Amino acid sequence: MRIALVLLAVFLGATPLGAAPTCQDRNGSTTRCGAPGAMPLGWRLPPEEFHRRQLALQGAPNDKEIFTLIGALALFLAFLALLPEFDGSKDDDWKS
Repeated sequence: MRIALVLLAVFLGATPLGAAPTCQDRNGSTTRCGAPGAMPLGWRLPPEEFHRRQLALQGAPNDKEIFTLIGALALFLAFLALLPEFDGSKDDDWKS
């Protein structure tokens, strides 16, 4: 019982630690405060500039990539369809 009370006191008396603050660089990426290229604490990239940069980083897939993905998925499903019946309930299922 004493151990439970000691543990309860330790857990209730402990204060949670907070993480160190983070800053952003000129590109809006998160970095450590005080690192080279870090902006002052609390500085944020303007939202319209942030969205413009995010759109520039995103690339839309072209038709060749989409057809390759569809073909790979169809091939995977075809291989699954070709697998033999196996439910493991018969002894013959476990013999090679």
